[in-house]
Amino acid sequence: MHAPVAVHGQDYDARMNAPEIVTEKSDPAVQRIIDVTKHSRSVVKTALIEDPEPLLQCIRAGLDFIEVYGTETAPLPDEVLAACRERGIPVRLLGSSIAGHVFKSEKKPKAFGIARVPKPCRLTDLAGSAGDVIVLDGVKIVGNIGAIVRTSFALGAAGIVLVDSDLVSIADRRLVRASRGYVFSLPIVLATREQAIGHLRDSGMRTVVFDSGGDLGVGDLRNAEERLALVFGGEKTGTSDDFTDLATGTVSIPMNPDAESLNVSVSAGITLYERAHRNLRAAAERSL
Repeated sequence: MHAPVAVHGQDYDARMNAPEIVTEKSDPAVQRIIDVTKHSRSVVKTALIEDPEPLLQCIRAGLDFIEVYGTETAPLPDEVLAACRERGIPVRLLGSSIAGHVFKSEKKPKAFGIARVPKPCRLTDLAGSAGDVIVLDGVKIVGNIGAIVRTSFALGAAGIVLVDSDLVSIADRRLVRASRGYVFSLPIVLATREQAIGHLRDSGMRTVVFDSGGDLGVGDLRNAEERLALVFGGEKTGTSDDFTDLATGTVSIPMNPDAESLNVSVSAGITLYERAHRNLRAAAERSL
């Protein structure tokens, strides 16, 4: 059962301003939340979106939410409530004991939602934008991938191809958290190395690989008007020979020779900044 704060039968706007409180463990939402917090799920059909900023971004990205929740002691921010109202997303609060039961020893998010995971993006979806494509070859640290997702969206990249990332879904809770919810705002494709190479070859995009001893400096990409595929390897393993053989050139970022390397998310950020004027302009022209 619920503890109704709103009068039964009043209109949707009023109920949104005074959401019901979930007080019973038998409520179907309780098991739904517990299921989505499990670390090992063979089939990922729903995703947990935590905290106000990622919630707002995912709502704006059009993610299909089943329900959004606050807690009895921390009601949802007005901006989140307004976004839910606009999209017709149900909102409720978790009673304190229910929140403790659901999250147990985990840090309890003050705001979160359960959303249906959209169909996986395909390599052909990358053609929907004129921006550069980021390829991450063997990048496995989810925090780095999430940071690159945010930067890619902010600076106009068309999308990201993840090769050998060990992720089974872009709805991975860690990635959603690390990207601050932007993981659903641009195409992110999980692909095999063979699939990615075949797509790049067929697309006709100029492919460049980042390497400490590159033929070009990252500044040389600033004035390249063509669309590029920018390939970054894992910090330990680097880029595979398959991508290097496909590339038309290698690129390095000038740095202190006493420094071993740059974090891959930093490298991607520097590169996307150099390309931002081209990518953001192309995105603006395409939207006209």
